[in-house]
Amino acid sequence: MKKIKQWWLKEFESTNSQNDWWERKKQLWKERDAEIVKVKGKGEIFQTLQLEGKTEYRYLLHLTYLIKQNKHFHIEEQVIPHEYRMKNGKVVDHKETKRNVTLEIQPSFITKERDSVLEEERFSYDRRAAVQYAERWWNSYNPAYRIFDVDCTNYISQCLRAGGAPMRGAPVRERGWWYSGSSWSYSWAVAHSLRWYLSGSRQGLKGKELYSAEDLLPGDIICYDFQGDGRWDHNTIVVTKDAYGMPLVNAHTDNSRHRYWSYEDSSAYTPDIQYKFFRIGE
Repeated sequence: MKKIKQWWLKEFESTNSQNDWWERKKQLWKERDAEIVKVKGKGEIFQTLQLEGKTEYRYLLHLTYLIKQNKHFHIEEQVIPHEYRMKNGKVVDHKETKRNVTLEIQPSFITKERDSVLEEERFSYDRRAAVQYAERWWNSYNPAYRIFDVDCTNYISQCLRAGGAPMRGAPVRERGWWYSGSSWSYSWAVAHSLRWYLSGSRQGLKGKELYSAEDLLPGDIICYDFQGDGRWDHNTIVVTKDAYGMPLVNAHTDNSRHRYWSYEDSSAYTPDIQYKFFRIGE
């Protein structure tokens, strides 16, 4: 892929100064006695389009933030798709690319997992293996699995599977949690379905709902309803903690590493956001 020239930072600042997510990101850390002391980035073009006689370039902007929180430092990474056009040798219409947030297999009728098996079945959850997987694949894709346009839940399911979570329910897509290569359960790849599966399952993979993000451990899962409308949109996995013991998470769509759990810096964030915190394996 062709590398973009190093005008990215100036363009990033000027483009995103009009968007409040960048200000919210800085404010998010300021409120936690932290600051972003350094930002580095690299862009790589992945698509060139000819539209009505104009050339449009689409690229992935990989940002790395060095964050200082008291005496503690950590690195956060994020990959954001952008696009721009060239006019008279200058960059114009430089903006974040809007993504299609509708998953092709997402059913409107999926609500809550109803498990006919009342007897609980325990499994040994390897948190370390789940986190190692989350770190290995946060910005790439395991060829053993399909890539979805909205890949957040597929990625989280892979992390859970790497931690030893048992699959069950195949081949019925409305039941259980499973992946077979050519098919998969809705709970494997749809955020709304996984949220209800974790709280409704009584055997194998299940989640114990907690009431504070601070209580989460690496390997646990957070679910997000950005609009607060009862439709769950996103999932992340806790991989580590900040200096005050609050979760930092990894995710796909947008690919993120060691991001503060609350997602207040997300372009999808609204004041009505709702969260569910799930302890896995206990």
